[in-house]
Amino acid sequence: MAGSYVSLEAAAEAVKDGDTLALGGMTLYRRPMSFVKAVLRRRAPPRELTLLSFTGGLESDLLVGAGCVQTVRSAYFGLEAFGFAPMFTQYAQQQRIQVLEETEASLVMGIRAQIAGSGFMPSRAWLGTDLPRLRPDVQTVTDPYSGDEMLAFPAIACDVAVIHGLAGDLQGNVLLNNNLGIDMELVYVADVVIATVERIVDKLERTADGVIIPYPGCDLIALAPAGAAPTSCYPLYQLDGQTILQYTEACNAGRFAQFLADFARS
Repeated sequence: MAGSYVSLEAAAEAVKDGDTLALGGMTLYRRPMSFVKAVLRRRAPPRELTLLSFTGGLESDLLVGAGCVQTVRSAYFGLEAFGFAPMFTQYAQQQRIQVLEETEASLVMGIRAQIAGSGFMPSRAWLGTDLPRLRPDVQTVTDPYSGDEMLAFPAIACDVAVIHGLAGDLQGNVLLNNNLGIDMELVYVADVVIATVERIVDKLERTADGVIIPYPGCDLIALAPAGAAPTSCYPLYQLDGQTILQYTEACNAGRFAQFLADFARS
């Protein structure tokens, strides 16, 4: 195989203490849940992670509750119609994690800067708001051509990005659905890109409803059937709302550890 196919357990070992870990998908759609389970089943799960995602959901909340996370960088962290992400909310209120204030614009600018090999990306975003007071690392610069005031959003580095795909082929190409979030940007920004896939086929065919990450975009690929469940993976399976409700109820009752133990083994 041209692609580097490994077991899910071997892929999970790529995440080290202190890494910036980006998790693909959006809200409760196509999240790399099987990968997160494999990380949490490790003899010594990683610590002091920085979680980087356009939106944080159930997969990220499990890592927070398990004590793996030091910092969160996300424009949104929650469970959509199911309410707040309970462990993130608890840990943030108790100041057990650092929440680095981000918006869609700041994440995009920081990722663009990293991809471009620049230390920052200028933008008018956040001008006239109080957000720069929360992020002293976002400096003011002057556009040398217009003289306009701009904000310089620092580059965002990423050690490992994990993306869940519909399929991978023997050449190492990976198929995603068109609901991409920032998955394609994560392929370029991360030092190591891991894809978990629902199935392996001989050769992927381009479709109007899909996008292919071409080889060698993914460094490691692991087979993970139903790897996004209980989040959805259109068009293969729907959101499992019952499991997410069980999760929120367990957290609210102080039974996160028991839920996590059962869920990680499933």
